[in-house]
Amino acid sequence: MTAPALTAAPAAPAAPAAPAAPAPLAADAFFVATAAPLLDRYCGVRGLSRHLADGLAPEDCVVQTMEDVSPTKWHLAHTTWFWETFVLAEHAPGYRAFHPRYAYLFNSYYVQAGERHCRDRRGYLSRPTVAEVLDYRAHVDAAMERLLGDDARAESIRELLEVGLHHEQQHQELMLTDLKHVFAVNPLRPVYRDAAPLAPGDAVALAWIGVAGGIHEVGHDGDGFSFDNEGPRHRVLVPDFEIASRLVTCGEWLGFIADGGYRRPELWLSLGWAEVQAKALAEPFYWEPAADAGGDGARANRQITTLSGVGDLDPDAPVCHVSYFEADAFARWVGARLPTEFEWETAAATVPVDGHFVEGGHLHPVPARGAAGDLVQMYGDVWQWTRSSYDPYPGYAPAPGALGEYNGKFMCGQYVLRGASCATSRSHARRTYRNFFPPGAAWQFTGLRLARDV
Repeated sequence: MTAPALTAAPAAPAAPAAPAAPAPLAADAFFVATAAPLLDRYCGVRGLSRHLADGLAPEDCVVQTMEDVSPTKWHLAHTTWFWETFVLAEHAPGYRAFHPRYAYLFNSYYVQAGERHCRDRRGYLSRPTVAEVLDYRAHVDAAMERLLGDDARAESIRELLEVGLHHEQQHQELMLTDLKHVFAVNPLRPVYRDAAPLAPGDAVALAWIGVAGGIHEVGHDGDGFSFDNEGPRHRVLVPDFEIASRLVTCGEWLGFIADGGYRRPELWLSLGWAEVQAKALAEPFYWEPAADAGGDGARANRQITTLSGVGDLDPDAPVCHVSYFEADAFARWVGARLPTEFEWETAAATVPVDGHFVEGGHLHPVPARGAAGDLVQMYGDVWQWTRSSYDPYPGYAPAPGALGEYNGKFMCGQYVLRGASCATSRSHARRTYRNFFPPGAAWQFTGLRLARDV
């Protein structure tokens, strides 16, 4: 009898190949100096917005994980709506809107510009698709390039164009911070981009730098672009003070945690303590125990989610994603305080606008480098909380029309941050910039620098 033929067992399915590591963000290719022609600057800024979305799947671009987060698709469309509504509709004769309902979908908070879709439902919008939004951008870009090709016409609306460029740069930073949250809550922990390599160097010890007080002028002096909330320039009395030479680090924050910082109500403002209780806060946003950690001893063995994936916490890196309430509590714990925005601006008077911006490709704050006692990390890495409420300067008046809603109507219940972050374009940073957020906000790249009285 012939033995029956043996049928080979089906081969086990091959394990899926690991996705190729995304290359570091090449944002520097889109940097255009502020002295360049307006058309070149427009193309550079718009090109970076599109570059930030390179490598993302359409599914990545439509998710809204909390009310503060907007989908990438929405940011790409909203910045386009801004150019269409405030520039093309008013200054490009014969321009026709790309779609009659996009103004409703992609207006944000400009009440005078018309009705708006609900902010917390931006993630409901399966349509328009990402491809249709990119077509929208191409349509508006073509019209803008025709407009800006006329140098005289472009120069006549320079101030409006500058607002549009800086508005889009704000949303580029929001694209990154919002996408970070989208990826962080995904159990697969997607990686957005690999981080650019760090230059070697030793960590810088904290030093206290004395700053002479007196009557100082603060606010924008009219040289270059500014938002309306940065003026008018005016005089303030600043007492003598000391400011920390660098930002507060993760290692220093671990000491705060180990000493019961999140369990000691005497360190916290009343509203802050209520947030600690309501949200069971015990560490900064995006921190978590290391995979092999266990018990209370794991507090010093932490990992952190970044745009480059989950990695070990670097104790020398600036702490980030902390709220005003957390920053204020930490400052009390060390016997110091947060600087006022005017102290920060005074201290930064002789510091060049330089640091780790989005063009560097780190996408996360990095340890301080420099000589001991130098004032470093004033720009880039993290936005720095101040103890100053976001209030109008003496004589402030918002711009007329819908653009006047850009800053002024938020001057209630917010605190000022200074500097810039690792997600900020370097051409967007300046000494008088007044960023602002509610005191409980922590999803942005926010950290702190200490100050103290003398």
